Amino acid sequence: MVWLRVLGSAAGGGFPQWNCTCPCCRAVRTGSRPCAPRSESSIAVSADREQWFLVNASPDVRAQIESFPALHPADHWDEGRLVRPQAVLLTDAELDHTLGLLLMREGRGLEVHATESVHETLTSGTGVLRTLEAYCPVKWQPVVPGADVSLGDGLSYRAFDAPTEKRMRFVGAIAYGRVVGYRVTDTRSGRSLVFLPCVQRLTPEVLEELAGCSALLVDGTCWSDDELPALGLAGKTSREMGHIPIDGPGGSLEALAPLPAGRKVYTHINNTNPILLEDSPERAVLDRYGLEVATDGLELEI
Repeated sequence: MVWLRVLGSAAGGGFPQWNCTCPCCRAVRTGSRPCAPRSESSIAVSADREQWFLVNASPDVRAQIESFPALHPADHWDEGRLVRPQAVLLTDAELDHTLGLLLMREGRGLEVHATESVHETLTSGTGVLRTLEAYCPVKWQPVVPGADVSLGDGLSYRAFDAPTEKRMRFVGAIAYGRVVGYRVTDTRSGRSLVFLPCVQRLTPEVLEELAGCSALLVDGTCWSDDELPALGLAGKTSREMGHIPIDGPGGSLEALAPLPAGRKVYTHINNTNPILLEDSPERAVLDRYGLEVATDGLELEI
């Protein structure tokens, strides 16, 4: 069995976002409509509820770990500061998925699974890993899309490339493997889940990676492609920011609704997305098609 805990379900900036007065942020601050605050996107997975692996390390990682007792350090003085997360798997090099690494610097060391592209960006671009290495040992485990990797007794993962045309922020960044999804599998039962918080296009190749999974947590950043421009909050569309919208032609809903996965959950939800409001028409559409909206603390058993 694979155990999954949603540590955070919001996109960068969380919900509400500190500098935003969009309708959703106003609603969650005032309590005028049914909705819940959310921290930035991350999950934890385990095969035995003892050894846990984080997928992404958001800037909210400290509060997320404290909110989940299974991730608390072992209460044995002879073991010192035994940290529960065994490693961190990264889907990309975005700050909202990697800044939390710096907050884990007090550990004896950290194992980071990342593609060559993500590793290069975090070392020579943002400098996150270079800074972290000044505080604690960092072991880089190269992630090769398509390769099966054991995470110990009963658990494995296979990363897959999620092609993106989003503008590279750093000179010299490697294009292939900039964004990946992870298929995490219980090696005993063969049941698996897919975590894909960022995807620009659900290509036939990406959809093939989703086939047969028991649960799917997928990019739900924006409801519509022009969501932020329509609110006057940004000039870029959802796709230009590297995220497929949920609604509209070519949106994720029409591709995901027919999939037979038992649980299909939108995560990495932007603060402007009306699906955050439980009484919104957009939320009713998802209910009608059997898709869920992640909340912090959601747990799945696969």
